[in-house]
Parts: sequence; C-alpha cells; structure tokens
Amino acid sequence: MKHLKRYTIIGIFFVLTIGTLAHFLYDWTEYNHIIGFFTPINESIWEHIKLLFFPMLIYSLIMIIKFHRKYACITSSLSFGIIAGALLIPLFYYAYTFILGKNVFIFDISIFILSIVIAFWLSYKLTLSCRLESYTSLLCILVCMLFICFFVFTYHPPHAAIFQEP
Repeated sequence: MKHLKRYTIIGIFFVLTIGTLAHFLYDWTEYNHIIGFFTPINESIWEHIKLLFFPMLIYSLIMIIKFHRKYACITSSLSFGIIAGALLIPLFYYAYTFILGKNVFIFDISIFILSIVIAFWLSYKLTLSCRLESYTSLLCILVCMLFICFFVFTYHPPHAAIFQEP
C-alpha cells in the first residue's frame, strides 16, 4: 500500500508537470498537426481537458503494468480517475464562470490542479476498495471513446460551447 500511495503522489506531480508543459507544446512545435491531437490547439475547455487526460493515461499505463498483479482493481480505478478528472475540468469551470459571470485565470489553474488531485485520490481509494472491478471493461471502453473523441474533435469540433474559446 505504501508503494501505491507513493506512485499516486508521484503521478499527481507527473500530470501537473507534463500537463503544464503540454499547454505550450503545440505553439513550441510551430503548430505541428500531430502534436495537436495530444495537446491543446486553442483555449477551449475541451482542448484543456487534454492537459489531464493524456499525461494521466500515460502514467496510468505505467501504474497498471507495475501494480496489476498486486492490485486487481487498478485498471478500473485508474480508468475511472481519468474519466472523473476529465469531467471535473468542465464541471468546475462552468460552475464558477456561471457564478462569477467571467473566467479568472487563477481559478482555471486551480481547477486543473484540483481535478488532477481528485482524479488520483479517487483512483487510489477505488484501487484499495475494489468497488469498480466488475466495471473494468466498460470504464476502459469509455476511456478509449474519449481518446477517439480527442482525435476526431481536435480538428473537427462540433458546434457546442465546450469546443468554443471562452
């Protein structure tokens, strides 16, 4: 359990660091089309979910490889954490902008950090409790669907508020 907790904390810092760097990577690569699939290409809320999704997906795969024998539920738990974190970003954003009537940069940064911490905390707790083990396939399918949506909607977004720049 000590190793799982340590890896969870490292994961939070990994996603914070890689996600922060990913925010600028599309510009740094002079708008590389391939990089755009994995990093934000604009300031929309949808594109900013990538800052949590892809780094957490990579780190989750590392954790699954390392711990799948010791923790049978780690795949379902991390999948749930990825989905929860991805949903929390727009949820928190739209909640506070509805209340304030505008967006505030420091709140946007706080949402990113809070969503990552909650996503990993949920993953950790659910790994230990094994509550989601019977939903592993469904959760993995949902993560894969979200992955595909990022690829499709990056350059062909629907006409919905989440895909528009604030």
